[in-house]
Amino acid sequence: MEEVKKVRTVCRSCHGGCGVIAHVKGGKVIKVEGDPDSPISHGSLCSKGLAITQLAYHPDRILYPMKKTVKGWERISWDEALDTIAGKFKEVKEQFGAEAILIGQGTGRDFESHFSRFGNMLGTPNMITAGHMCYLSRIAAALTTCGRHPAIDYGNNPKCIVMWGCNPLWTNPDEYKGVSFWGAYQKGAKLIVIDPRKGFLAKRADLWLQVRPGTDAALAMGFHNVIIEEELYDAEFVAQYIHGWDAFVERVRKDYPLNRVEEITWVKQDLIRKAARLYATTKPAGIHWGVPTEQTINCTDFTRAAVGLMAATGNLDAPGGNVFHQPPGTRSISEFSSHRSLPNEQRLKQLGGEQYKLAARMTIVTPKCAWDAILTGEPYPLKAGYLVGTNPVVSRGNAREVYEALSKLDFLAVSDFFLTPTAELADIFLPAGTWLEQNHVADNWKFHGYVLARQKVVEIGECWQDHKIFMELGKRMGQQWWDTVEDALEWLLEPTGLTWEEFKKKGYLRGEPKFYKYKEKGFSTPTRKVELYSTILEGWGRDPLPKYTEIPESPVSRPDLAEKFPYILNSGFRTPTFFHSANRQIPWLREIRPDPIVEIHPETAMKHGIQEGDWVWLESPRGRAKERAKLNDGIDPRVIVAEHGWWYPEIKSPDHGWDISNINMLTDNSHESMDPVMGATSLRVLLCNISRCEDE
Repeated sequence: MEEVKKVRTVCRSCHGGCGVIAHVKGGKVIKVEGDPDSPISHGSLCSKGLAITQLAYHPDRILYPMKKTVKGWERISWDEALDTIAGKFKEVKEQFGAEAILIGQGTGRDFESHFSRFGNMLGTPNMITAGHMCYLSRIAAALTTCGRHPAIDYGNNPKCIVMWGCNPLWTNPDEYKGVSFWGAYQKGAKLIVIDPRKGFLAKRADLWLQVRPGTDAALAMGFHNVIIEEELYDAEFVAQYIHGWDAFVERVRKDYPLNRVEEITWVKQDLIRKAARLYATTKPAGIHWGVPTEQTINCTDFTRAAVGLMAATGNLDAPGGNVFHQPPGTRSISEFSSHRSLPNEQRLKQLGGEQYKLAARMTIVTPKCAWDAILTGEPYPLKAGYLVGTNPVVSRGNAREVYEALSKLDFLAVSDFFLTPTAELADIFLPAGTWLEQNHVADNWKFHGYVLARQKVVEIGECWQDHKIFMELGKRMGQQWWDTVEDALEWLLEPTGLTWEEFKKKGYLRGEPKFYKYKEKGFSTPTRKVELYSTILEGWGRDPLPKYTEIPESPVSRPDLAEKFPYILNSGFRTPTFFHSANRQIPWLREIRPDPIVEIHPETAMKHGIQEGDWVWLESPRGRAKERAKLNDGIDPRVIVAEHGWWYPEIKSPDHGWDISNINMLTDNSHESMDPVMGATSLRVLLCNISRCEDE
């Protein structure tokens, strides 16, 4: 009997970071389990991580490079694939300039550093990510407000947790793993849940605030109103470390009395008051917020108001509050990405850079600006693209426009595991390696203070990890890279004094925890204070104070439209099985969730003759999609909650049913609906109608 080898590595089936022990026999991973020695996940592992073997060895996975021909997809060598892409990119650069090449990623696979370096050295200012509406948008808003991203400090036992539009037990997002939250909760922390839907956490909360989707910024200002009125703020911190407090107080008192906040948010005044008091008077307290607060026109303003709550109550950079974790000493992403190599004249050509200044500050382009440039040729045309680990035909707003734009590119290359609806539009397909097939200093872009050793467990087919693809393609474009992936990792680790081999054995590094750092050097903002009155936004000619803006497509702003589309569509409902548009072909996970689900209040379902399990049409001014009804009395009868990310890998035609149940057939990406400085797409708050699918 051949011995089973056990290899320690780090998962990346969703946001990543969980420790894994991979069991290898005969050169094949036969199972994975959680690593009890992981400092982040402590042995836990979610369904997505546990199913990695079914993804890695799936019969439909593409294991070699391919090119599209008149007869369909044809297998080619890596040399031919990379030479073809490099040749096309060189032609475009010569004829139209590097800015005519679009590169994009989704919610990354820990290749952000290599992605950005490739784009910067290519000379294109047009890099799209999910960041305009997911995580990077909160980083950007936090940087302008307090100089760094404040993550909740579960390690020091917060006594009160505000869970705002997030379910870490299912999503394990970014800095956090569900196990850390659950540990703090089980130790007795008070829990305030802010969510339009009464889910697992809301049922266990001390207070549940059933907010109208998209009105989180108004609710945050309502919290401030209570804290100011009842003088629950930290007077010493406010006096010494907040810039613009008096102007902010004036706005809160004038524009956000609790009766108005109740009218906007649908949350009763007494409940707002109770929640604000509980948060402000229970020390330490932390706010844990998620992407629903970012995917609206109020993206930047909510984050700034939320940071203001942390600051005003003295919970900023305080143990058990929201803290600025120290980096672990490796070279930073920005240093690796060589952002200074992008010439300033190219940077000034960034699509939407003048309009969405906060996105430009984070060196990313709001995708709508890219689609517009492809379809209209204004302000200049985009001719070629390279998309890595992303499926925008399914995952981006206004899906039909995305499909039309990508179809119009002269040349498109895609790197992924499977032929997704987006990959089917490509000219060249590059087979990416899963996290079982890569070496990397993982999580080196996060704000939790750790880096983790992800080490290659197996090689499968001809797949390459994305880091290697960027490097080898970059070399063909004349870029400066290291000889191997591991050489690049040695350079990342150099300041720590560790080699890659030594780091693999060590497993992880953690920055030394330090708190109240502002007492020594202030905050990393122009005034060295928390800027509730933003000097940066003021310099851009924008409103320097946080506020709430009514959602452009809501019953309040569009009563005329609400006559035909009377319900608020809250899309993006998470499940523990899928990561955005991924995993629909994984047997274990699809068995748990075989169909897309739309949750409807029983009263609403009765009005439309809909019963549990019926297929339902959801329709908006932009299109329609069908999902299977699930009745839920834990949502407001005026709200419809739908899943996103759906396509059908089992439909073998080239489009894989991308437009059947794709909720982004309904969503809006118009400039009028987006956050004015970040360009966050409005995915969460739109108007819709429902009807029973009579033909099903």
